[in-house]
Amino acid sequence: MAAKWFVYLLECRNGALYCGITTDVGRRFTEHQSGKGARYTRLNPPLAIVAVKEYPDRSSASKAEWQVKKLPRARKVAALADTDICAY
Repeated sequence: MAAKWFVYLLECRNGALYCGITTDVGRRFTEHQSGKGARYTRLNPPLAIVAVKEYPDRSSASKAEWQVKKLPRARKVAALADTDICAY
């Protein structure tokens, strides 16, 4: 059985939202908090997981991540109420 992939949004200390993909949201959040995640989250540590959505494969998760990253902050926040991205 193939691993499921997730797109996740983190709220960072500076108030920004960080978007990423992973197969294990809890592990990845811990990595970000410990400074072993992305360069952005090393400089702006995450405070909380804001939203998570499951995808069947890495390709579809990567495409969704790219679409979310293009959105302005207000639209990312609005997307959290949408069924397209569900609260974690």
